[in-house]
Amino acid sequence: MISLLHVSDLHFGPPYHPEVGEAVRKFAHRLRPDCIVASGDFTQRAREEQFAEARAFLDTLPQVPTIVTPGNHDVPLYRGLERLTDPYRYYRKHISKTLDYVTEIPGAVIVSLNSTAPRQAITNGRIHRWQIDLAREAFHGVPDEVHRIVVAHHHFAPPPDWEGADVMPKAKRALDAFTAMRVDMILGGHLHRAYIGNSLDVYAGADREHGIIIAQSGTSTSRRGRAREREKNSLNVLRLGGGVIRITHYMYFDDAGDFVPTSRHLFFRRGRPPLLDDAKEMGHGIESIFMDDRREVRAAGAAAPGAGEG
Repeated sequence: MISLLHVSDLHFGPPYHPEVGEAVRKFAHRLRPDCIVASGDFTQRAREEQFAEARAFLDTLPQVPTIVTPGNHDVPLYRGLERLTDPYRYYRKHISKTLDYVTEIPGAVIVSLNSTAPRQAITNGRIHRWQIDLAREAFHGVPDEVHRIVVAHHHFAPPPDWEGADVMPKAKRALDAFTAMRVDMILGGHLHRAYIGNSLDVYAGADREHGIIIAQSGTSTSRRGRAREREKNSLNVLRLGGGVIRITHYMYFDDAGDFVPTSRHLFFRRGRPPLLDDAKEMGHGIESIFMDDRREVRAAGAAAPGAGEG
């Protein structure tokens, strides 16, 4: 079983909420994930001091592989010359020197793609053919049982409420390519509210049996949430294993002073449960797929008084 903590849109600067940031930190240590994904917008205005604060925050989280990608707020908006000549200067210095890269953890290959386009489209982003080729090469020859995950800041599918729904240009081209690669899941942010579903919900494409799970995180530490999550904060916890992907969506509530689970989503890899014979070969029955992971249950409730950190 692989556990991932997915946060996004931290927005260090004026929108950042320190109390919620502390709640994220405590939550992460209780969860003890195998991997952390932070899908962009670490800062509000791409200032160096904001990147330094974001880096200091990341360093307080559990020391596990952490996948990052820049967001549109991580490139200068009003400093036009810097945006054109060296847009990732402070991001590279404080967050990651590499913008597009591949990470392997036991049971998963994760491809982080930089979807920002500071010289073309500040808001909507872009995914280029060479980035699709990078993903294709990374997933080539990966055993079927290994999960294939793509991380990008901008969204490939519109949110259900269609507020700010414009997806990246040529998003369908990317979805078709990722589907052919048998990508299991795309993780992103940007929308400032969660969306958890399947690419087939919004785009059937050429392959109508192998959709891609879409998991968008809301803003985890700022008060810039939108739609249902207006002035709210959220994050996602993912459990991968046994032919199943479980995603639990958490929202922060002031009266609880913590992140509380608000919905749970269960997906079968490749779009359907294993056949009975396949399940027996995998060493479990179909009924076991629906059992709760005790580790997640312990992390799901509000933190007990005096709960320790790992």
